[in-house]
Amino acid sequence: MESDQSVDLYEYQAKELFAAHRVPVVPGSVCTDVEQAIVAAQEIGQAVVVKAQVKAGGRGKAGGVKLANDPAEAGDRARDILGLDIKGHVVERVLVTAAAEIVEEYYVSFLLDRSNRTYLAMASVEGGMDIEEVAVTKPEALARIAVDALTGCTVEKATEIVDAANFPAEVREQVIEILQNLWQVLIQEDATLVEVNPLAKVAGGQVLALDGKVTLDENASYRHPGHAAFIDEGATDPIELRAKALDLNYVKLQGAVGIIGNGAGLVMSTLDVVAYAGEEFGGVKPANFLDIGGGASAQVMANGLDIVLGDPEVTAVFVNVFGGITACDAVANGIVQAVQMLADRGEPITKPIVCRIDGNNAVEGRRILDESGIALIERVETMDEAARRVAQLAAGK
Repeated sequence: MESDQSVDLYEYQAKELFAAHRVPVVPGSVCTDVEQAIVAAQEIGQAVVVKAQVKAGGRGKAGGVKLANDPAEAGDRARDILGLDIKGHVVERVLVTAAAEIVEEYYVSFLLDRSNRTYLAMASVEGGMDIEEVAVTKPEALARIAVDALTGCTVEKATEIVDAANFPAEVREQVIEILQNLWQVLIQEDATLVEVNPLAKVAGGQVLALDGKVTLDENASYRHPGHAAFIDEGATDPIELRAKALDLNYVKLQGAVGIIGNGAGLVMSTLDVVAYAGEEFGGVKPANFLDIGGGASAQVMANGLDIVLGDPEVTAVFVNVFGGITACDAVANGIVQAVQMLADRGEPITKPIVCRIDGNNAVEGRRILDESGIALIERVETMDEAARRVAQLAAGK
């Protein structure tokens, strides 16, 4: 089973996908220093907007979006923004685009509605502000229209969305076309969210996507080799990069207990019981999500232990496995062999490993662990007891 993993794109990346699917955007240049921003503004040849490229909302309020009337001013604004901390994200690049004379601001989006097993379109003629605020303070101003995955956003569906949101007559046809093209971004790029805020009517009457947000489904990345270019490795945890290279289903969290399990559901449950047990020991929390899948071979287990033990924040590891197709004795042998493999590589384990194994051939698997002679492996019968023990060890008690 795959985990729900997604990749949020920067604004400039989202706009690249928009442009590829004929959603109208304002061209721009991505700059990592002041000199590049000056050159970009010179090439544009008019007033520009300098926008921080971070994966966080509220950039404008944080000082991350500024107008510049000439190239020198664009350089000054880039200097102001580069290095700025916006909600914990340090700005390393800015997008310089031609300034648009905005007449009206709207909001449109498509997203995967998991709870109702469909897609949802949302639209409002009150864009340019936090849509969450509109949803709370003026829910009647936000149209919500279900979109069937099989029929998609046809002309008729796009018209329904536009009319439900009361878009002005003079932009109606443009927005209908834009919605159909945004739907293509969602479907053809395997996205779970596409959002434009604001979708703006500018002087002259054209409607443009002045900002954009796209979230891609990483589980579909094998269908899109080009999406690899969107991954910002400089902003990705190096442990996650190593795990990805080893084809491990791993997500870094902020905690002290390394988690290894087989099956996404079991691992999610393990995160919960460890977090609950950790409250007794000063708030100890899980350090990661790691699902090794059904085939817990020695090599897979070694890779998993290598990744988890390599996290300096981890002080204890919880291996929680339920034997199914892969029997518990094979899992136990995998754990023992993995420890030996790491030792042979000159990387002997130095952190305690609490093991709970159950299911197919559990008795034999437990015997293998009990007789392994590995001092740092501790076997505990139940998941709750194991969670408490590993939290205790992680806390150094």
